[in-house]
Amino acid sequence: MATEHPKAPEQQANSANPEDQETPVTTGATVWLTGLPSAGKTTIAYELAGRLREEGHLVEVLDGDEIREFISAGLGFSREDRHTNVQRIGFLAELLARNGVKALVPVIAPYADSREAVRKRHQESGAAYIEVHVATPVEVCSVRDVKGLYAKQAAGELTGLTGVDDPYEVPETPDLRIESQDQTVQESAAVLHALLTERGLA
Repeated sequence: MATEHPKAPEQQANSANPEDQETPVTTGATVWLTGLPSAGKTTIAYELAGRLREEGHLVEVLDGDEIREFISAGLGFSREDRHTNVQRIGFLAELLARNGVKALVPVIAPYADSREAVRKRHQESGAAYIEVHVATPVEVCSVRDVKGLYAKQAAGELTGLTGVDDPYEVPETPDLRIESQDQTVQESAAVLHALLTERGLA
């Protein structure tokens, strides 16, 4: 005689309540932090990245030094090479942004036409783009001198330092300007996070 076994409830197959599972936030955007060497761009980017990740965002920080090593190896610091480097980073950032990733880009990008070309790339694809000018004065940056570049330039061991003996074209209408010398890293990141929230990106 066959014994009929009770069927297991369907919920046992999917016991987890979908509302209890964290779903990554998939609204992508590029946040480009431009400014002089030692302005605080990278520090602010990593502080913001940590906060966004805690909120469930997919985040990548495109560090300028790492890009130079792995993607733009062989490029120098002429105007043409700097432009090429920025366009490569812009391509990568836009690719990430339109695939749901927050791409934080703490890269000097000293020339306005290079930055504008990156903005246009994002506009054409529909990816969100925010330009942030970390407007720390060169006098403050040279005291911070995180990588020792200002000291080398002063000693005659280095030429072509952005903002000293190489041009830096200050953004005229950035989406946000941060005076990092007047506030903490956490405060700077919070102001930027507030802008992302206002734009529906955080």
